[in-house]
Amino acid sequence: MKFTKLFSLVLLTVFFSCKNETKSISEIKNIHAELKAQFAPDKRVALFDINFEQVDNQLILEGETTTKKAFEILLDSLKNRNLEFTNNVRILPDSAVGNLQFAVARNSVINIRSNPKHSAELGTQGLLGMSLKVLDKKGDFYRIQTPDKYISWVDRGGITRMNKSEIDAWDEAKKVIYTENFGYVYSDKSNNSQIVADITLGGLLKYITEDNDFYEVKYPDDRIGYIKKDEAVIYSNWLQNVDASKESIESVAKTMMGSPYLWGGTSSKGMDCSGFTKMVYLINGFVIPRDASQQITAGKVVDKDLKFEGLEKGDLMFFGKKATADKKQRVTHVGIWLGNDKMEFIHSAGNVHLSSMDENEANYDEFNKNRYLGSKRYLGVKDKMIIDLKEEIKL
Repeated sequence: MKFTKLFSLVLLTVFFSCKNETKSISEIKNIHAELKAQFAPDKRVALFDINFEQVDNQLILEGETTTKKAFEILLDSLKNRNLEFTNNVRILPDSAVGNLQFAVARNSVINIRSNPKHSAELGTQGLLGMSLKVLDKKGDFYRIQTPDKYISWVDRGGITRMNKSEIDAWDEAKKVIYTENFGYVYSDKSNNSQIVADITLGGLLKYITEDNDFYEVKYPDDRIGYIKKDEAVIYSNWLQNVDASKESIESVAKTMMGSPYLWGGTSSKGMDCSGFTKMVYLINGFVIPRDASQQITAGKVVDKDLKFEGLEKGDLMFFGKKATADKKQRVTHVGIWLGNDKMEFIHSAGNVHLSSMDENEANYDEFNKNRYLGSKRYLGVKDKMIIDLKEEIKL
């Protein structure tokens, strides 16, 4: 009889212990969800992917994060509940990349993909000379973060990896920026010489010297080349003189007329809708968020009543599915308002072209008019998501 009571007591103790532990794990998962919502709500720009597994009364933590502060709070929550656990979570970057935690794009355009394989979806692109953070490595691919904070994968052939002192030296070096849509870097001071590589709008290379016709430049991997001076300018001079006006936004946008649509593209070789708006603002001295669904969260709201009133040239116009009782608004397209008497905007859809919101115009765009969600103003607006290059990007 005593044995039966004792055995029952042990069973009850184990039962309530397991029950309390399960409750604690459930609480931890809720805390994880709250921390993710606070520190890493957008997986495109921050990672906080932690998995919890119970093995032989031991809690195992697996996953990866770029948000050290959030993970420290999570660990404190575990310790405060006296939960025993094994921590296998990777805080990126880690030993997978060693001290080479930075990189510079070494090709005219680098293709940055959603997964570490060439067949994966194109998420975004980077331009020659762009400074990057390196977070992780898998096979021949590196997980990188661009200046607009976008996280994805690039093949090793697209970048030159660097340590902190090397990336600082690259960032501080005198550079040349390419100002035409397309062109070449030559092996000698002649456009009849061998081509080192192609180059596109916004590409950056280290300045070495110059003569009347050419800049001598150096790649991040130390290749030497020459760029025609009428196709480029000293970067610091360009940045000092760039005029991010309404007229400049229109002028730059129209130089890209006819450029092909490319899902994930952000270069003059091809661009999607938000890649187009991003390039236009980049050539006007600003780094803005990558995707349309991110771009709509920056800037100042204009045209609240959706009547195309109060808009100014350069404002970003957003389109998509409007919110319903059970679904949130979904942004799927973006363009740039030009504000002329034809009510035109310019956007990348099929190619970069002009469309109108005036039903009397030949280029009337009824489809986008019916899915118009509103507009945002970037020019003259202070916003942490709109990076002014004149204030210098620091990785």
